Amino acid sequence: MTAPVFVVDHFDAGGGGHYVLDGPEGRHAVSVKRLQPGEEVVLTDGAGRYAVCDVIAAEGKDRLVVHLTSVSEEPEPVPRITVVQALPKGDRGELAVETMTEVGVDAVVPWQAARCITQWRGDRGLKALAKWRATAREAGKQSRRIRFPEVADAASTKQVAALLAKADFAAVLHSDFDRGSEPLATAELPDEGEIVLVVGPEGGVAKDELALFEETGARPYVLGPTVLRTSTAGTAAAALLLGRTGRWS
Repeated sequence: MTAPVFVVDHFDAGGGGHYVLDGPEGRHAVSVKRLQPGEEVVLTDGAGRYAVCDVIAAEGKDRLVVHLTSVSEEPEPVPRITVVQALPKGDRGELAVETMTEVGVDAVVPWQAARCITQWRGDRGLKALAKWRATAREAGKQSRRIRFPEVADAASTKQVAALLAKADFAAVLHSDFDRGSEPLATAELPDEGEIVLVVGPEGGVAKDELALFEETGARPYVLGPTVLRTSTAGTAAAALLLGRTGRWS
């Protein structure tokens, strides 16, 4: 198993290259992970910068002293994969973010689709967005990622359309076979640039939304003969794309 990952704001080490991991991250390392001298850890800012370190000592309940040797930068993956996720009911939104983070999605855009039962308004919306972002951070650490996915502000249908218009490949998961939805498994994908994938709500993408998205060049695709829930469709589709683009090779 790879070394556990902890999030830091900076990589400034003191004399001898010693770095003190404290606060909530230090407490998790010392009291939960119970890391011991000689073990290896990775510190990251969640945006690509990271350092591989050796544990020197555990102090108290929330201070881990490590030896920081160097700071490196992980290249941005190509092609970049963004999933536009319609708002699911209950805690299924956090489930979708968690599993998409684990497989390797680069960005998640919450979408207030016409058929969404869940509504993000006012303080409730801010609280829900904060939960999605916290989930991405924790899932990023758990899955040993160096770059955590960006969780954008909630987008309207027009904003999603603008995002699709800029994409190098834009797909809408839509199981309306009357429109000639093609299998995502056989779509021609770019070697670089950005892939944007739209996952609709449980009730599906509305006709006017689909028409607007098609005007931007996005096309409807299906994953297979079955219909997945909105909280799992994005993860399944992302896994397919990651394998087909070589990012999982």
